[in-house]
Amino acid sequence: MLLADRAYDSAELRGWLRQRGTKAVVPNKSNRKQPFSFDRSAYKLRHRIENAFCRLKDFRRIATRYDRLARNYLASVCLVAAVVWWAL
Repeated sequence: MLLADRAYDSAELRGWLRQRGTKAVVPNKSNRKQPFSFDRSAYKLRHRIENAFCRLKDFRRIATRYDRLARNYLASVCLVAAVVWWAL
């Protein structure tokens, strides 16, 4: 399931996701002539993802991406995620 905002509302993206077997949970833009249906209850859970990114970005190292190597950055994100999960 892909939870996204209105900016990702396009027929091409929805078709590509359908080919991959992924369900698109994207609200329709106001100017769409043929609106798609989407799961409103699943879309309401999107704030949890946004909150998780906000908590990760509270750590300066993650927000500014000081690490040059992707593996080091991923390790930092995993460490911070563990700290945030443990603190809650």
